[in-house]
Amino acid sequence: MRPQPAAIGFLRHDVSGAQQQWDEAQIQHLARRLGYDLCKTLVFGPETDRPIMRVRTLLSRLEADAVIIPSLAHFGGRIPDDLVQVADIITVSPENTYARWGIPPVE
Repeated sequence: MRPQPAAIGFLRHDVSGAQQQWDEAQIQHLARRLGYDLCKTLVFGPETDRPIMRVRTLLSRLEADAVIIPSLAHFGGRIPDDLVQVADIITVSPENTYARWGIPPVE
């Protein structure tokens, strides 16, 4: 068992543009502030085949609990449903957490 929860970073270089290093630093800072061990940051572009599947594969391999992204723009403006089922998604700006565990409906 890990001493702290694990996370991976994710960004698209075409979305970050000239701010890519800044976005990577912000991911690292937020992970540290929230108590995550940032294991790896994936940097993809529009040419990357099946990026969400690749993120899910890395989450599984590293047994990570969260994906930290600079903003929703890096996921095309929305949180991928199949990704939030297996990990929390945390955005740097605005800072928000999309939790994987939903509250079950009251019956």
